[in-house]
Amino acid sequence: MAAKRLSARRKHTLKSCMLVVANNLLEAEASVKAGEREKFLADKCPPLELPYARDELLELCQKLHEQIDISEEERYCLEFKLNMVLNEVRDLNIKIVDLRGKFKRPRLKKVRMSADAMLKALLGSKHTVNMDLRANLKQVKKEVKEEDKKLRDVGDWRKNIDDKSDRKKMFDS
Repeated sequence: MAAKRLSARRKHTLKSCMLVVANNLLEAEASVKAGEREKFLADKCPPLELPYARDELLELCQKLHEQIDISEEERYCLEFKLNMVLNEVRDLNIKIVDLRGKFKRPRLKKVRMSADAMLKALLGSKHTVNMDLRANLKQVKKEVKEEDKKLRDVGDWRKNIDDKSDRKKMFDS
């Protein structure tokens, strides 16, 4: 069953609808992020009320310095953890490339080689192994039967035809 092809106009309308939906989703996500950011900043940085007395200003400055130190320490820890994770990801990517092998393997040519030559190439010239299996076989003399000899020695073909013609006469009568 063949699937119907979409016309160019239908494809264009579908793409434009998809782009509109994606744009709306992106705008919604951006507004949610902006709301979260405002909430976070409101929690972390309350509105600043500046006192008029010198002692109260010094106390406020010391309190702000302590908060800055704490936030810098958190930032340093997060940055250090991020760098560690990035280094680990980079190392894992390198391992993946090494395991997969980024180089193309060359096509190997077919080489006709006897078993003796292959063993000699693998083991070196000092290890010579004779793989001539026929040399290790037992020699058996074959007895020639009389019937086989007759079948082999047909002799003159004219004589053979004459013998067969006698049989043909036998069937004709």
